[in-house]
Amino acid sequence: MSKVMMRIGLSIMAAAGLAGCGLVDNGTAVQYGGMTFKGASEGNKADRAQFVSTGGPVSASIDGASRAAAYQGTVYCINVLGTSDVDWQIGPDTPQGQMPVARDDVVFRGRCVE
Repeated sequence: MSKVMMRIGLSIMAAAGLAGCGLVDNGTAVQYGGMTFKGASEGNKADRAQFVSTGGPVSASIDGASRAAAYQGTVYCINVLGTSDVDWQIGPDTPQGQMPVARDDVVFRGRCVE
């Protein structure tokens, strides 16, 4: 078996193992404090480096919702530009009282840094 095939096989087994223990949920959820927080991200059509990411429910935990939104923003940048560096306009370092909330989701805005 070639090294490439072995790496692919190990990657699949690792992903299946993580999914089995609830740490990964199709890349859209984050586990925090024993609860699951869903998130999403959407890029700006005119400038793909800019995006909005959301996470919630805030009513369960603003910390968990913030982690989900930050995770979604980072995943967006990796998928679109191949970088995990984000310049947050509104993000994880924003004071909780200043974080915008819409429909029980925290709303972050950022820009992927190349």
